[in-house]
Amino acid sequence: MKPKAPSADELPKTLGPAKAVWDGIISAVAAKYSPLAQEWKPSKSDFGFMCLLKQKKRTLLYLTPDAGKIRIAIVLGERAVAIALASELPAFIRKLISEARPYAEGRGIRFDVSTADDVSLVAGLVDFKTTPK
Repeated sequence: MKPKAPSADELPKTLGPAKAVWDGIISAVAAKYSPLAQEWKPSKSDFGFMCLLKQKKRTLLYLTPDAGKIRIAIVLGERAVAIALASELPAFIRKLISEARPYAEGRGIRFDVSTADDVSLVAGLVDFKTTPK
């Protein structure tokens, strides 16, 4: 049985002002990676769900709603890691990437976002992840 998505008022109630950031991230990613599907999965977070942004079968980004912020998770392959570390990303993101444990799927990082400035940061990480070979 597929888990149902949270109700229309649960998400804005939890996110508060960060709902605009949520919408911005989804719009920015959808603008480049259409068709983009949102798939809700159960999560151990306080909210109880996480949203996977998927292009066909590939998961681009994980978004978990939290009180007034969004928990972002993304897995970068080694090529994307190299591009990201050489980029102008904020130092704390580059540190997260360089310290992330490498797995077969790549290196996963998690961090919180809550402001409009974070939309381009998250969209940029998705760009690194999807850079063609």
